[in-house]
Amino acid sequence: MMDNYSIRSRSREFMEGKWKTCALIMLIFCIVCGGVGAIPGAGFIISLLIGGPLALSLAYIFLRITRGEDVTVEMIFKGFEDYSRSLVAMLLTTVYIILWSLLLLVPGIIAGLSYSMTYFILSENPNISASEAITMSKEMMRGHKTELALLAVSFLGWFLLGIITCGIAMLWVGSYYYTAIAIFYQEIKGQVA
Repeated sequence: MMDNYSIRSRSREFMEGKWKTCALIMLIFCIVCGGVGAIPGAGFIISLLIGGPLALSLAYIFLRITRGEDVTVEMIFKGFEDYSRSLVAMLLTTVYIILWSLLLLVPGIIAGLSYSMTYFILSENPNISASEAITMSKEMMRGHKTELALLAVSFLGWFLLGIITCGIAMLWVGSYYYTAIAIFYQEIKGQVA
């Protein structure tokens, strides 16, 4: 079982000196996603079309942070350079999660956890397909879904802080959380390799 306290502590260390840049990245992410999602009728479709590249961008950014590399605000659009794979990953994972959710909510959550490493895998492996990345994520998460769920739950207090500040604190909390998820990915990837 992974130590969530250690992951959160390492996440804060990696974020040192990068909080402002990451908050700006999260602000752009929220403005784009929120703005698009608010479009009547077409919001969901447009969200699907841009969600994959943005998710790939976040994976790329926060993996760089866990490697001690610099990040820039412009990197939030990095995923659009690999548009087709990221779009296919978004469409496939969305369809799979919806189908599993039709059974009950819990299978949908389990499916979401299974596919959660897809964009990290795509970021590190430019020569594999989206479906291969999804399969690799499922394999990688075998035996680790509960650990990831517990890591997410350990951020509940931080998420509540984000809510009571009308979302403002989420710019920093989101960066903190994504860094922790990138650390989690690095740890389970090391166990699989």
